[in-house]
Amino acid sequence: MGDVIRHRGPDDGGIWLDAAAGIALSHRRLAIVDLSPAGHQPMSSASGRHVIAFNGEIYNHLEMRARLEAEGLACAWRGHSDTETLLAAIDAWGLQAALTAAVGMFALALWDRQLRTLHLARDRAGEKPLYFGWQGEGHARALLFGSELKALRAHPAFAAAVDRDALVQFMRHGYVPAPRSIHRGISKVMPGMVVTIDASGAVTRNEAFWSATQAMLDGTANSLVLPEQEAVNELERVLRSAVAGQMVADVPLGAFLSGGIDSSTVVALMQAQSSRPVRTFSIGFHEEGFNEAEHAKAVAAHLGTDHTELYVTAQQAMDVVPLLPSMYDEPFGDSSQIPTRLVSHLAKQHVTVALSGDAGDELFGGYSRYAITQRLWGKLSRIPLPLRRAIASALRSLPETAWNRLAAFGPGGLRGSNGYARLGEKIHKGARAMCSPALDALYLELVSQWSDPASLVRGGTEPATVLTQADPALASLAGVPRMMALDLLTYLPDDILAKVDRAAMSVSLETRVPMLDHRVIEFAWRLPMEHKIRDGVSKWALRQVLYRHVPRALLERPKMGFGVPIDHWLRGPLRDWAEALLDPRQLEAGGLLDPAPVRRAWAEHLQGVANRQHQLWNVLMFQAWKQSVDADRNAPR
Repeated sequence: MGDVIRHRGPDDGGIWLDAAAGIALSHRRLAIVDLSPAGHQPMSSASGRHVIAFNGEIYNHLEMRARLEAEGLACAWRGHSDTETLLAAIDAWGLQAALTAAVGMFALALWDRQLRTLHLARDRAGEKPLYFGWQGEGHARALLFGSELKALRAHPAFAAAVDRDALVQFMRHGYVPAPRSIHRGISKVMPGMVVTIDASGAVTRNEAFWSATQAMLDGTANSLVLPEQEAVNELERVLRSAVAGQMVADVPLGAFLSGGIDSSTVVALMQAQSSRPVRTFSIGFHEEGFNEAEHAKAVAAHLGTDHTELYVTAQQAMDVVPLLPSMYDEPFGDSSQIPTRLVSHLAKQHVTVALSGDAGDELFGGYSRYAITQRLWGKLSRIPLPLRRAIASALRSLPETAWNRLAAFGPGGLRGSNGYARLGEKIHKGARAMCSPALDALYLELVSQWSDPASLVRGGTEPATVLTQADPALASLAGVPRMMALDLLTYLPDDILAKVDRAAMSVSLETRVPMLDHRVIEFAWRLPMEHKIRDGVSKWALRQVLYRHVPRALLERPKMGFGVPIDHWLRGPLRDWAEALLDPRQLEAGGLLDPAPVRRAWAEHLQGVANRQHQLWNVLMFQAWKQSVDADRNAPR
């Protein structure tokens, strides 16, 4: 089980087991802090009571050591690893108190030898993954847990089938929302939670040591009342502290730089606190509309970083596609997985740790869909629902290609940034959105790939999530704050953070996300909305921080995203690969998907009647993943 996730820790490996208790831990180590054997895992606490397998970093572990020493609770330190610090804190304060005191990202398995209980815990925002579940029957029955599903599948007891309900969710979102996984009976530990399992195998507790929902509610209830420049000063202080804490490592460290607001802010604050040029990395594409490298280069030049950029061809990007099933280990449909892998591979050639600007959109109102949805709902809600449905039907009566042809006669704004007119796709999506009975339903429609995913999956029904069924805890949040909250709880951990973790760890690169320091999250939710979105401009306060370090002229441009031209590739160089996976006999043989809607979408895409790249990419990623898992299962052991 440890060997198959060697990429997550190529520097060292270890196994600890207690046959009498029926527990075994395996660990793979990517050495970041304390490169000596004193950091070897699994690690036992000084008291001998606790044994841990720990993935991640505790950024404030030196402060925790100092506190333990001041309280007279420190052990005789064997080294200076953060794992040893955490174990000492657990011995002294207990697990909940130790995790509450810790600032970091992690997934861990902790065995309490005295109480014969296992604790599985995951960091506050969900940066690090952790799966668990029971498999096998009778004496062969075993509780399996690990950082990736491939570790669980390596155990002889593993026999979990595809969870059809989770597959429905995947087809809608392009990811499987926690706590489900693609395998029936295998769950994800939720962010900020500790799952406790006793010697009989029963889950006795599933409790939070930190709650994003509570942080958001507390923040909005205690909104900052400060002059705007003081609020900006405080935001910079909090961000600067988070960045400084995450720059601590005993190995080379750098940052991803796209030239956008978020990554530029992180790099600017890194460089402001570094005595030498920070290493920065960006990927460039030759295709117009997909290249941010020139903007990143300009920001890097202004800040004086040691910048490395790599322009990749379409073929180099497409060469990543066959690696995706194994890399993501669970169906994953966000096509920015491709450039994320490419920039991770580039960075790994020079550094072992890279900081990223992720979470700026979710915390500071960066996605354009927030303002668009609120504005659209404000207009739609004034029109009776039956009339809206009639208008939507009329709009959909004209094919997407016809709308695209009309775009050629309209203003340039009707054309996408890559020159491909997508007016028809937007109008058809908007027409479906018009039928929404409430803002939540409208937002769900706008973030869905397949609008009716249950009709695609045979025998599957869609389980409720906070996106499909209102969470009473979020009742006090409305409009843009509500959408931001939904993204922080779902899209951020299950899509963005999963994407970055798997891509980076596939090349043994550790990534860190300063904006997910829980103190930054808590502060961001105390900022009034007018400090986030002002006069149609998103991330207002964050921009003010950045403008102190980088001229506004280098940053003011439309948001581009981090994508690749999947729509064109599917009609061209990836067509044969896609056709093989979407062959009706192949779909029918799997017994999971209804071939009819898939083939219809494929035909429409090939004919240019509609752009179905997102729906098709989800199906293709599932089919490729299933093919890979089946081949591995049937391979000789």
